[in-house]
Amino acid sequence: MARYDFASDNVAGAMPEVIEALGRFNGGFTAGYGDDAICARAGDLIRSLLDTDAEVRFAASGTAANALSLAALAGPHEAVIAHEHSHVATDETGAPGFFGAGMGIIGLGGPSGRIDPTALALALAKPDQPHWQAPAALSLTNATEYGVIYAKDELADLIGPAKAKGLKVHLDGARMAYAVAAGFDPLTLGRLGVDVLVLGGTKAGATPTEAIVLFDKALGRRFGARLKHGGQLISKARFLAAPWIGMLETGAWTTRAAHANAMAARLAAAMPFAITHCAEANAVFVDMDDGALARLRETGWFVYRFIDGSVRFMCSWATTPETVDELGDALGAIA
Repeated sequence: MARYDFASDNVAGAMPEVIEALGRFNGGFTAGYGDDAICARAGDLIRSLLDTDAEVRFAASGTAANALSLAALAGPHEAVIAHEHSHVATDETGAPGFFGAGMGIIGLGGPSGRIDPTALALALAKPDQPHWQAPAALSLTNATEYGVIYAKDELADLIGPAKAKGLKVHLDGARMAYAVAAGFDPLTLGRLGVDVLVLGGTKAGATPTEAIVLFDKALGRRFGARLKHGGQLISKARFLAAPWIGMLETGAWTTRAAHANAMAARLAAAMPFAITHCAEANAVFVDMDDGALARLRETGWFVYRFIDGSVRFMCSWATTPETVDELGDALGAIA
């Protein structure tokens, strides 16, 4: 029987704080579609986390949250600059272009999922002309798809030039909890000029829920209609909001992420294969040939080979030291 413990941070169930909050807010009757006190409370907690007066909406899917947010930033005749291995560029089946009615993606390189500032400068220097989709927005990811964290100054080095060229900025924070647990200050996001943040709940240990944070409140005009059009204006929205109350009131959004980060560090320390990206968050990427990967899967452990060819091991809030050690023993036996 295959074990998926380290296949993704989506494979674990919801943390206890989330389940408690869902039960707490399940009773009684309330307004639908986000016009209720539960959604208002969750929004206030997110605004407090970020020290912002932003508008907060909720979606059930990170793909939808990213795609609908990007569609609000760039027109069908325009494009979004993103890392070539970012989720919006490689793992959303064209959803940004679909919801953006043809909006394009300009993929740039850079180590470990972080955009190379020189590559960005070259992209921004290209003149507008009617035969290509000029960039209208920059999309960043923190923590990146490779489990590496942008520092504040690294984000500033990308956001500053983009804003100077008139671009809007989107930040995919599907794994922001892990970045914050590793020391990234979420208060910097609005101050750096991020216009839209997708704040991840699902990968952090919630039931499916993502928060769309509109730092630029002007983007809130008809955003509810945008969500409805995209199938993301959920009628029983309290069940998207309640997990955030459970995670943020208790601090579990960060403390559970810190545990996952610690488990990744434990796995990295025991890893007999060469690590290909610095294990700064909850992921460990290694250089493993097909034979070794097949032998690992034969022992019951399932993990993915990632875009760059490395093999990815993901830890979650539910990962235990004993399971890490068990996997470490299996890896040692096949190395």
